[in-house]
Order: sequence, then structure tokens, then C-alpha cells
Amino acid sequence: MKILHVAPLNVAGVPFSMMDMQRRSGAESRLVTLHQSDFAFPEDICLHIPLPRNPLAQWWRKSKLRQCSSDTDESASSETYLPIHRPKNAFERAYFALDDNRREPIVRRAIEEHRLDEFDIIHYDGGLDFFRDCRLAKQWKSEGKKIICHYMGSDLRVRGIDPTMDALSDLNLTNESDHLLRHPNIHYIYIPFNASSVPVRTEENKRLRIIHSPTNRAMKGTTFILPVMEAVRKVRDIEFVLVEDKSHEEALRIKQTCDLAIEQVGNLGGTGYGRNSLETLAMGIPTITEMTPDYLAWLPENPFVLATRETLFESVLNLIDHAEIRKELKERGRRWVMKHHSYPAVHQRLMDLYREYHII
Repeated sequence: MKILHVAPLNVAGVPFSMMDMQRRSGAESRLVTLHQSDFAFPEDICLHIPLPRNPLAQWWRKSKLRQCSSDTDESASSETYLPIHRPKNAFERAYFALDDNRREPIVRRAIEEHRLDEFDIIHYDGGLDFFRDCRLAKQWKSEGKKIICHYMGSDLRVRGIDPTMDALSDLNLTNESDHLLRHPNIHYIYIPFNASSVPVRTEENKRLRIIHSPTNRAMKGTTFILPVMEAVRKVRDIEFVLVEDKSHEEALRIKQTCDLAIEQVGNLGGTGYGRNSLETLAMGIPTITEMTPDYLAWLPENPFVLATRETLFESVLNLIDHAEIRKELKERGRRWVMKHHSYPAVHQRLMDLYREYHII
């Protein structure tokens, strides 16, 4: 079985983990990323296509987010609405065509050098082809290759589906439970995580260290978390650690020195947790987050400490004051990660879907 993963970015290291999981299970698997990750997650084949970061490009991205929001049908539910990813005007169509032509020689060179056209399963992380016009996905589909679209993070909340890719896809996957409400034919798999890659903390600091490490402050509710932690520091002798703009390796090193973690509050851009929390739970670090009621009801036996903006202060104090609760959460957290997110567990689920949809 030869599986090629294609991703715009190695988002949170998840595309790389999918590839790594399949390699360790005996498949021949590669990952091609178009752009380099800002957080130095490991890469396999990175094309290093420049991602515009000038003020105009940043303004354009923000305007696209606002446009996506304004394009939503007022009668549509924010929980079920599925945006359509396509050029909105003549300028965008011209820019996308120019961008496709710019990357064409880079992509073709990589295909030849790494023999990428010899793979029989093409796993599009993010549901996007190398090109905006989906030229390679169309070609590979016509050659009998199986096409899989795997949506992560806010893919279906903000960007939505590319209609051409959606029509080509033989199987749609997601790591986000709310995506199940947005797409009529999509299947959930847990994020694969190699728990053996992180050490388990066996001792606590005498002065507890509490970490919050957002990749995006607005999505993680950081503006609500900071004043709460300042209030906690006034009544308890703790150290609060805010980790931002660090490489993944450096962020991991800091996490390994901490005793408690806060993932998010507010449900402003996710359903409760991602790789960040998998790392803290696998290390044996009790982790606080907020989940939507639907997600909480759907997620089995989760080990998180649940909190909202209003209850975060008391939740943190309760963990600080009760070592026995922290001890029980340490053990539960790693067990839960191993049961649901381990490579063997996720690979089994993926293989079941591959067989069900005649991928293999």
C-alpha cells in the first residue's frame, strides 16, 4: 500500500503523524507540504513555496475571513453551515491562476524527483490539491488512484470545501466533531499521537507551574485566561507560563517542566482540544479546557477538567489545592490518550474506513 499525503502546511504536526503512523504499520507513505511550518514541526518533503506575509497579504486573509462570515446565509445555523471555497471575483480568479502557474515547475520537479505519481492513494490533508484548479487530483483520479480528503482544525468552519475536490473524493475524514454536522458524508478519526515520543512527569514542582501555549490567542481565549491567572497568582504561590512564538521542540521542553495546563476557554475556534493537549495529557499533566455541550456528550470518558470563563478561577484553585485530584488526573490522562489516540487505535479505525469505502 503506497499512500501520499499532500498538505498546505504540517498543521500541528498532524499530517506528519498520519504518515508516521502508516509507515510504522507497514505502508509506504510520504508527506509533501507546500509551505514550511512556522513552528518547526518535522517535515518529509517540503516544497518551501513562499507564503506571502506582507501587509497586503495579511489584510487580504483577514478580509477573506470577514467575507466568509458575511457570506453565511442568515437562516443557516453556525454549527451546520458549510462554506464553499472558490474565487469570489475576477481578481481572485486571476491571482489563483497566476499562483498555480508559479508553483507548477516546483511541483512537477518534486513529482519526478520523488516519484510521487507512483502512489495509489492520495490523502489530501486539508482537502486541497497542489493547485487551485485541482489539475493533479483530476489527473490522478482519472488514472484510478483513490482520493481522500482529510479536514482538520477550522477547515470546514472557515474555508469550507472545494466543490471539485469534494466530487473527486472517495472518502472524507475529519478530526473535528462539529465537521460531522457540516459535511453530509464525512467520518471522524482521532488525531494519531505517538505517546512514547514524550516523557511522563513523575514529580511536581514545589511551586506549581501552570502553562498556556496558544498558537492563536483569539481562538484559545487567551485574553480571558490572562486576568484569571493574574488573580490566581494573588492568592496562591504558583508560576504561570505563557508560551508563544516558540518552535515545537522548545514548547515541548517547557511543557515538560510544568504541572498543570490550560488549553482554551470560550469555544472561539475549536471544540476543546488538539495536539497541544495530547502532549500535556500524555506527559501526565492535568489539562483544563472548555467544550461545547454536544462535544462533551459525544466524547467518551475524557480526562479534561472542564471550565468556562466564569469557572476557570475556581477550577484552577481546586487543582492547586488538591494533590490527590491531580494524581488521579495524571493517570487518567495518559491512559485515555493511549486508548483513543495511539497509533494502533487510529490505524485500525482508518483501515476499517479504507475497506468500507473500497480504498483497499
